[in-house]
Amino acid sequence: MRITFWGVRGSIPSPGPDTVAVGGNTSCVEVRAGKALVIFDGGTGLRLLGKKLLKEMPITAHLFFSHVHWDHIQGFPFFDPAFVKGNVIHLYGGNNVSRTLEETLAGQMDHPNFPVHLTDMGAQMVFHDVLDNVPVELDAGDGDKVRITAAPGNHPNGVWAYRVDYQGRSMVYATDTEHYAVLDPRLVKLSSEVDLLIYDSQYTPEEYAGTAGTGGPKVGWGHSTFEEAAKLATAAKAKRLVLYHHDPMQADPAVGEKERRARALFPNSEAAREGITIEL
Repeated sequence: MRITFWGVRGSIPSPGPDTVAVGGNTSCVEVRAGKALVIFDGGTGLRLLGKKLLKEMPITAHLFFSHVHWDHIQGFPFFDPAFVKGNVIHLYGGNNVSRTLEETLAGQMDHPNFPVHLTDMGAQMVFHDVLDNVPVELDAGDGDKVRITAAPGNHPNGVWAYRVDYQGRSMVYATDTEHYAVLDPRLVKLSSEVDLLIYDSQYTPEEYAGTAGTGGPKVGWGHSTFEEAAKLATAAKAKRLVLYHHDPMQADPAVGEKERRARALFPNSEAAREGITIEL
């Protein structure tokens, strides 16, 4: 598997000189497993991935949404392959809010929000509901399968975390989930002995508690800390931890410091940075 990070920020894009090293685009991760193309979330990073995929068309892509908050879907209207006839895009999301995934994506592209409607996009769109612990198997070529399993996280209006298994390697994508007083047993199970754990580490413990940063305490906002990421990685016996969904207020040095502190708790930790690729 090859995992490439196209967007690593949370909440809102944060471009500028203070974030150029880490990146300012919102959530989007590309996973290649054999011939299977799997994408997690459609934040503004999806636009950059779409530009690259134009060289590979026609494509079949599987786009899994953790949830449909703005920073995870706002790149979809700018995903170039979705406008090209002959491409097939499978879209997966939870049906646990007031509208389906299809209705939500269509809504953000409806008048007066956007000039082009979902139905005007040229690619074939196939929508799927994500179900708890009901795996999805995708063709990876040469008789191989990619297995994707979902588990619910802890976020306002709901969120899904995903595990990918392929040829004895594994990764977990768990963003926009808030820790409990104890480790979430669903995420511990999902992440068991995973090769790579990508986990929501938006805040430092001080930012979460409201003793640092702006806006007061972040309890109940649906996000976690690098400290809790390290606890989860340790309990699940994960091999490698990537801190993800960085707060838009964290400049590059702050993300670097978060990474340093995480390594003191779980040595094989690193901060997600836009453009990096990890091979398993």
